[in-house]
Amino acid sequence: MRKSITSAVFAALICAGWMMSIPVGPIPIVLQNALAVLAGLLLGPLFGGLSVLLFLVAGAVGLPVFSGGSGGFAVFAGPTGGFLVGYLAAAVVGGCIMKLYREEQRWPLACGIIAVAGLLSFLSIYVFGLLWFKHVLNLSWQHTFMKGFVPFILPDLIKLVVVVPITLKLRPIIRRYTE
Repeated sequence: MRKSITSAVFAALICAGWMMSIPVGPIPIVLQNALAVLAGLLLGPLFGGLSVLLFLVAGAVGLPVFSGGSGGFAVFAGPTGGFLVGYLAAAVVGGCIMKLYREEQRWPLACGIIAVAGLLSFLSIYVFGLLWFKHVLNLSWQHTFMKGFVPFILPDLIKLVVVVPITLKLRPIIRRYTE
């Protein structure tokens, strides 16, 4: 029961993350991707994925939870639709990799596992996002990377640097609460 409640809380956090966005062409820089990654790192693949799925369903039914306060199933057909689906993949990928993490591990190893899990989570967002972005806008791969990857890689690396210590600190607390 507590894991489900925690998933719902993270879904609400991801929903609220749309308020922090910076428009950069058709894809804005958002906090939501970092929150989706964090959900997977903290809650694991099942409940982290559930929190992202709740967010996606809320947006699909029309609640204004996507960037810019948009909502509706049509957003998935637009240029950012693949990135939204990638959020779900990110939570699952990060959660699966975090199964290697143990709280008793020394600091450098623990940070390394979290950093790798977070990096692969962010990259999974790009895989889904760039494939769909290229398809919807009918771009070449060069233009796809220049518009859908290059402007976002530095902000996402900064988010990753923030996500690692947050995960290191909150994971034991959330585990105690949910078990």
